[in-house]
Amino acid sequence: MNKLLIVGTVAFDAIETPFGKTDKILGGAGTFIGLSASHFNVKSAIVSVVGDDFPQAYLDLLTDRNIDISGIEIVKGGKTFFWSGKYHNDLNSRDTLVTELNVLADFNPVVPQDFKDADVVMLGNLHPIVQTGVLNQLTAKPKLVVLDTMNFWMDCALPELLDVIKRVDVITINDEEARQLSGEYSLVKAAAKIHTMGPKYVVIKKGEHGALLFHNKEVFFAPALPLEEVFDPTGAGDTFAGGFAGYIAQSENISFNNMKNAIIQGSNLASFCVEKFGTERMVSLKKEEVQERLKQFKALTQFDIELQ
Repeated sequence: MNKLLIVGTVAFDAIETPFGKTDKILGGAGTFIGLSASHFNVKSAIVSVVGDDFPQAYLDLLTDRNIDISGIEIVKGGKTFFWSGKYHNDLNSRDTLVTELNVLADFNPVVPQDFKDADVVMLGNLHPIVQTGVLNQLTAKPKLVVLDTMNFWMDCALPELLDVIKRVDVITINDEEARQLSGEYSLVKAAAKIHTMGPKYVVIKKGEHGALLFHNKEVFFAPALPLEEVFDPTGAGDTFAGGFAGYIAQSENISFNNMKNAIIQGSNLASFCVEKFGTERMVSLKKEEVQERLKQFKALTQFDIELQ
């Protein structure tokens, strides 16, 4: 079984959308990536940090899905990272109400010995220095390194971010972030510019409008499944990344054509994530539901074009 190493926050979220609000619930990029990747036949581990206020039940939830949590440090007397946000009516924009770094402020990642030779590494959205620190601990070059980041790091840690980008194979960012990172408005030009920074593959996420995959001159577009209800978009991008990385790790195939499949797998899982608050839908998700929705994706995207 191939190994997938996941680096990202394991956290508390408090979310408000037009459809309701929550108190502190389970969240964090590492959590969403791990739950998503658990739908594939891979051996995965999460590297993260929490305080001793983090419930054992949440840790059990991860281990129940065969996720190795030996890389999740528990800081005695510490408080877990907390984020609170409020989404606007269109759900595409949100306001951050509270960010409490807590134990994340002094986080030094320690990769479990058994995962220092991971086949695929998924660097979730964290400070670029933490992401670099993980890569420096690996004893073998992974088949694929995937990086997720955001505009915050472009604003306050750009040199460190560019250093880690040089060392990855795939970068996943949204359209706004791609434009900021590249200085180009056209996403085709933005991807070409980002290629020169290091990554062979550029994935640009467009939320409800799908995702684009760029590799040299090749481009692939996957739509998002039109949903009757979108309840909470928190974690959808991380769920997408987890599905993408999990599928690649399972299939052992890092060709452009196989990455098309990975994009669809990631989009499929992300379509479930948004149906309930936080991780709730991903926790209850069954294999049969995933397969059934994949058939919907196939029907949505496959057709014959008659050439005149």
